[in-house]
Amino acid sequence: MSIWNSAHPWLRELVSYEPGKPIEDVARELGLQPHEIIKLASNENPLGPSPKALAAMHDALERAHFYPDGGGYYLREAIAGKMGLKRENVILGCGSNEIIEFIGKAFLNPGDEIVAARHAFVVYKLMATLFGAQTIEVPDPDFAHDLDGMLAAITPRTRELFIANPNNPTGTLLSQTQIDRFMERVPEDVVVVFDEAYYEFLENPPDVLKFVREGRNVVVLRTFSKIQGLANLRIGYGLARADLIEVLQKTRQPFNANGIAQAGALAGLLDEEHQTRTREITIEGRDFLQAEFAAMGLQFVPSFANFVLVKVGDGKAVFQALMQRGIIVRDMNSYALPEWIRVSIGTMEQNRRFLAELRALPAFAGREVLAG
Repeated sequence: MSIWNSAHPWLRELVSYEPGKPIEDVARELGLQPHEIIKLASNENPLGPSPKALAAMHDALERAHFYPDGGGYYLREAIAGKMGLKRENVILGCGSNEIIEFIGKAFLNPGDEIVAARHAFVVYKLMATLFGAQTIEVPDPDFAHDLDGMLAAITPRTRELFIANPNNPTGTLLSQTQIDRFMERVPEDVVVVFDEAYYEFLENPPDVLKFVREGRNVVVLRTFSKIQGLANLRIGYGLARADLIEVLQKTRQPFNANGIAQAGALAGLLDEEHQTRTREITIEGRDFLQAEFAAMGLQFVPSFANFVLVKVGDGKAVFQALMQRGIIVRDMNSYALPEWIRVSIGTMEQNRRFLAELRALPAFAGREVLAG
């Protein structure tokens, strides 16, 4: 008898998340040295972690034989202090992805629905499917959230609604006015999740924490994987009103945020200099790549994050060809965008090498590139 006869039927259709290809895999498959490979696939920080975070993590290794602080007291206190909230408004996760799972555990049953944009982070749909819920995908003209369309998609079965701002993989941004207008109309019983993984790259970000302070049914997700450069540690957090956080706390496993990650995140959170430097090289690199794409006649989506979505024809073929040259990007087939790739912003040296290798491909040979 097949084990599928006993498993939840909706798991048959569940498609596992496909991460950016690791450097080690490419090195092994192609016979390259790891130092020859540039990874611009997963929106990581090319500068790495803050030096202060590295020092804190090294110190924490000396205490690796002890269990971590299961309540994450000091990190939650620091996050709350920086956000103008209380510790009771903060929950830690093994990446912000885990908090998406907490929200599903707390509120989703088979037959329920969530609402998300058509081209949004695939984990929203993956998690909904895991709990037997349906994902209502709302078309996103020009790759931006259609908030009116999302409101119209809400039914009595809707439990959660996800808005990534800036959005992954498109890099588009909703304004404060758009968000405020949306929040005036969304039903009170729907949990609205604002996924702000790229929040720190914004120069003038909209304020959605005000809805937490107002006691709305809102969860704000943030991560240490991006601007903090701690993707390997898997550490993120959620912000919500205290009773909502209390519900989510009951869904998590003990010690879900390891002590080394907590130490690195705490030190990195306080290192404003490293965050500022990362933001500056990201904006510089993003402007550079977008100017070069324009000069090459390539369509791209103007981005507010640390990546750019660009149309290259056959995304899978370009991904494979660049990988042969030691450049890892992300093809967008899993997002139903087969003609596009997503390119993370690297150092300027990495950005220039990527462009040089792209131009060397037969489909792009001879296209104009700006000096710089």
